[in-house]
Amino acid sequence: MSLSEEIKRRRTFAIVSHPDAGKTTLTEKLLLFGGAIHVAGAVKSNKIRRTATSDWMEIEKQRGISVATSVMAFDYNGYKINILDTPGHQDFAEDTFRTLTAVDSVIIVVDAAKGVEAQTRKLMDVCRMRKTPVIVFVNKMDREGKDPFDLLDEIEEELQIKVCPLSWPIDMGQRFKGVYNLYERKLDLYTPSKQTVTESIEIKDINSSETERHIDPALADKLRTDVELINGVYPAFDEAAYLSGDVAPVFFGSALNNFGVRELLNCFVRIAPSPRPASAAERAVRPEEEQFSGFVFKIHANMDPNHRSCIAFVKICSGRFERNANYRHVRFGKMMRFSSPTAFMAQKKEVVDEAFAGDIIGLPDTGNFKIGDSLTAGEEIHFKGLPSFSPEMFKYIENADPMKAKQLNKGIDQLMDEGVAQLFVNQFSGRKIIGAVGQLQFEVIQYRLLNEYGAQCRWEPLNLYKACWIESDDTATLDNFKRRKAQYMALDREGRDVYLADSAYILTMAQQDFPAIRFHFTSEF
Repeated sequence: MSLSEEIKRRRTFAIVSHPDAGKTTLTEKLLLFGGAIHVAGAVKSNKIRRTATSDWMEIEKQRGISVATSVMAFDYNGYKINILDTPGHQDFAEDTFRTLTAVDSVIIVVDAAKGVEAQTRKLMDVCRMRKTPVIVFVNKMDREGKDPFDLLDEIEEELQIKVCPLSWPIDMGQRFKGVYNLYERKLDLYTPSKQTVTESIEIKDINSSETERHIDPALADKLRTDVELINGVYPAFDEAAYLSGDVAPVFFGSALNNFGVRELLNCFVRIAPSPRPASAAERAVRPEEEQFSGFVFKIHANMDPNHRSCIAFVKICSGRFERNANYRHVRFGKMMRFSSPTAFMAQKKEVVDEAFAGDIIGLPDTGNFKIGDSLTAGEEIHFKGLPSFSPEMFKYIENADPMKAKQLNKGIDQLMDEGVAQLFVNQFSGRKIIGAVGQLQFEVIQYRLLNEYGAQCRWEPLNLYKACWIESDDTATLDNFKRRKAQYMALDREGRDVYLADSAYILTMAQQDFPAIRFHFTSEF
């Protein structure tokens, strides 16, 4: 197969949503259809039930939530599919934002009963900013929920995107009978089952009497009325509008009971974009280019606790990656060779000899990589769009076991490399400060330090408003500012100056008193 054919068959996408909308369950069912797994797992763990493939960390199994992005790849109908299952919890939003830079399209999962929730709106803002094509999957149709037309209105209003239903539910809750697939003109009948697939009947014209042979006459009439209304209100599906991020196709189903997932997957592989050009500071990088290039969008420590290994996740942006070839690490300016690049199935890894634009590969990391690093065949390219946001919660981290200082330092270093949270060192006292987006991140750090590194930490409260990176062309003014705010100055892991403001008022006053200083609220400047 030629390079361009290999790239065209790639589909790399993220599944995003508010917590508990059914994102990880949907991922499991997509893997089931792709033949990647034979039994779908449950999100909440107990001793008997099998846990979800993508939630492999111990804390994820216990809490029933995703706290890190998982990568899974499989082949389906001649396409190579790369799924990234992201955390829904807002405390891990930064991981999700970074993941969205590495995908070509997105599936947003919406709970039929709860509708569009706060976290979904935020994620949609990122997709809109990057013009990423979006498909909406309305989940949990086997439970009582909102009226489907109301849901479509809510999606349009809340996510500020036009919608185009490509499947339509026949009732809901206990009366749920299935969906009519508007894209393929098929009637898919529902039988609740977590492992098997339901039957579909091809009906070219739902006005024919054949419809009544499969569903109740009253429901058949309602379905005809609904479809007529859809055709009158919503424009016909336009693939170009979807690819430019202006229209979101909508599917209905129940991921838990395996329903509507295959229809979503079949349509997705046909309409979703193959790898798209990536923007670098120097130029746009096209996937079909012969020369390899890619960037690190995530680092995960301890994927295999027995080996304390770190893995850098690399999104390939152009060309073909080959095992044991020499590639340039742009930040270091040196050539590196990788003997065991891996493809993923969540925690399971297998060594790959080659990978193409659109694929996600894992490279063993011994401290060489940081999030945002570029790898190329030799060209100086700096990919952009991977910021660290200003944290909103801060705590001092202290060692609770003096015998384990080395393990604690190693654990903090590796977890900070992942971008789980941010580490600042106070220039005045030398104390280490962890900045995070939410409380749950502190719990995850404490849990992982103890369980993965055998180190105990203790948190001490610290009341701060915001961390901002500062710079100025006037060194005298900068030195004066640092002297006056000595107690609130810290260094980040790159050695850059960070001002830790303790209130909104004080930050505003500092900005007014020192107009020559630029205050940045993301680390990408």
